[in-house]
Order: sequence, then C-alpha cells, then structure tokens
Amino acid sequence: MIAVHLQQIPPEGLHLEGEDDAGFLDLGEIHAKPAGPVRYSLDVGLSGGGLFATGVVSAKVELTCVACLRPFVYEAVADPFAAQVEIDGRELVDLTPWVREELLLALPNHPRCDYLADQSCPFTQPENGGGGAPKNAESAWDQLDKLKIQR
Repeated sequence: MIAVHLQQIPPEGLHLEGEDDAGFLDLGEIHAKPAGPVRYSLDVGLSGGGLFATGVVSAKVELTCVACLRPFVYEAVADPFAAQVEIDGRELVDLTPWVREELLLALPNHPRCDYLADQSCPFTQPENGGGGAPKNAESAWDQLDKLKIQR
C-alpha cells in the first residue's frame, strides 16, 4: 500500500521514493503476473483541501505474447504519474488505486514479445491465408458485363 500520512507533509511538500509489493495490481484478470515490485518516486503536497502526487511509477510484469504464446517481462511505466485526492478529513491517504490504474493503462492491449528491443518473436505471419498463390478476383463490373439481359 502506497499511503501518505498528511501530518508528515511539510508546507513545501514531501518526496517519497520506494518499492511496494505488486500484489495490489491484481493482474490475474488480464492473465499476467508481477515480475517484481512496484517502484515509485513521487512528490506529494497539500493544496486547496486536497493532496496531489506527481512523479513516476513502474512495475515489471510477465505477459504472454499473443503471437507465439511465449511469456516475456514488460516494464509498465507511468511517466508522468499524477493524482489528486480529496482529503475529506482523513489523516491517511492511500494512493494505491491511482497507481494501479495508471500501471494497468501502461500495459499493452495485445502484448507481443517483439515489443522489447532485444527480442524477436519466433512467429511469422503467413504471406497469404489459403496456402496457394493469391488469385485476382474479377471485379463486380466484369460480372455485370457477363450478364445477359433479355428484352
């Protein structure tokens, strides 16, 4: 849990840096697994009855390539990260839901292992779908020219 105690924030703001267990990302929904902790470097402060946090959050996640089905590790990075939270009389503000949302949005919708610069996907797309040479289809106009109209 990435939480900030409001009494510990001086008027000039506070810098938070560290790691947290990635279990809160709940990656099972997208068939992925954490491959390390969530890292964060955040500047937090108070302004207008709310807390703001800006900085960078990242997490390494094990994904499965949609082409070759091989697992690979991808680093999701939210840079810049920004959140604004209404205080509502609380003394402790949990930034975990905002961090989770930003990291999930940083993951690719259709992950491929060749997204990484040092990897290539062993899957190659076939050049044509039918196994033979592609045929040139007649145009609709050619079909109409063959039509015999009776008068």
